[in-house]
Amino acid sequence: MTTLLKPAPAMIPVARPYIGEEEERGVLDVLRSGWVTQGPRVAEFEAKFAEYVGCEHAIAVSSCTTALQLSLIVSGIGPGDEVICPSLSFIATANAIACIGATPVFVDIDLSTYNLDPAAVEAHISTRTKAILAVHQIGLSAELNTLHLVAAKHGLKLIEDAACAIGSEYDGQLIGRPVGDIACFSFHPRKIMTTGEGGMITTRDADLAERLRRLRQHAMSMSDVTRHNAKQIAIETYDEIGFNFRMTDMQAAVGIAQLGRLDSMLDKRRSLAQRYSNALEHLSWLRVPYVPENCRHNYQSYMVLLIGEAAAQRDHIMQRLLERNISTRRAIMAIHREAPYRSASWEDSLPQTSLVTDTGMILPLFHQMTEEDQDYVIEAIHEVQL
Repeated sequence: MTTLLKPAPAMIPVARPYIGEEEERGVLDVLRSGWVTQGPRVAEFEAKFAEYVGCEHAIAVSSCTTALQLSLIVSGIGPGDEVICPSLSFIATANAIACIGATPVFVDIDLSTYNLDPAAVEAHISTRTKAILAVHQIGLSAELNTLHLVAAKHGLKLIEDAACAIGSEYDGQLIGRPVGDIACFSFHPRKIMTTGEGGMITTRDADLAERLRRLRQHAMSMSDVTRHNAKQIAIETYDEIGFNFRMTDMQAAVGIAQLGRLDSMLDKRRSLAQRYSNALEHLSWLRVPYVPENCRHNYQSYMVLLIGEAAAQRDHIMQRLLERNISTRRAIMAIHREAPYRSASWEDSLPQTSLVTDTGMILPLFHQMTEEDQDYVIEAIHEVQL
């Protein structure tokens, strides 16, 4: 085994949330206020998030998974319907569809971007298809204009799984002002900005926004804040079956602080990603990320694709890096290989998805990562023995 010239540092993780004193103060203020559930800070977070992405309405919820579920429900999708989506995604993409009784129909990806291949989508549309759920994979926008044309042609809803895409751009517009109907974001700690757990839905449709706000809180006809501030007795009603998908004011306080530092976090990630690409693009056994000219990546993850002999040795390479205190992760999962969705027919129809999930490798990238840390990772990759 080759020995690195530099001593191994402490473990370099794949990701690490960046939380500072502003977040701590925000949570403490909420705790002292006496209002800790969904309330004024959630409303403030929603307004600031909507302003940031340039969309009329933002609705905070408990996770991106629940955001997707609610978005499908208000789009009129339910049992017996089909929703086209990629298999190359976290399993929550498909689970959100299955949990409302609909069926996910997996479509292969464009190998250059790891996003849904619009050319393959149309071939999978049936009389039961009601929506296309496009994932902006690891922060790179899907080809929204083409997907929107396909959706419009067939009378389908277009919903964006933007879990990883905060700060990403498509055609000069931040992801979050949907090209289709709705976009859904995640604030899990693995994402660029976090509220611990949490999600956000954005839409330009005022009627959808109003219904989403009701459904996240048991379909209650008025919010707790409205009822609390009422000058006369106010008795709420429940006109349909709803859910407890609320965000707390404590989470929102963290989100407000995170949103305030988001641009600096994006700048740092893009700078580190460019350093990776500059240092690794000449290696013949891996491929660095490709970004179309009309997109701006946020690099929620930095994933390389291993080629040739290296592809067959991915797990060996990951182990060698781990032995040098460098944590990596396999590529994005293939949902169709997991037990709830496993089928031999999917394996045959999703060759690019299978290729990426088998040969991709995610490298460490996080705000606190120093150039010295990154140089150590780059050096270790250069010294890999195939």
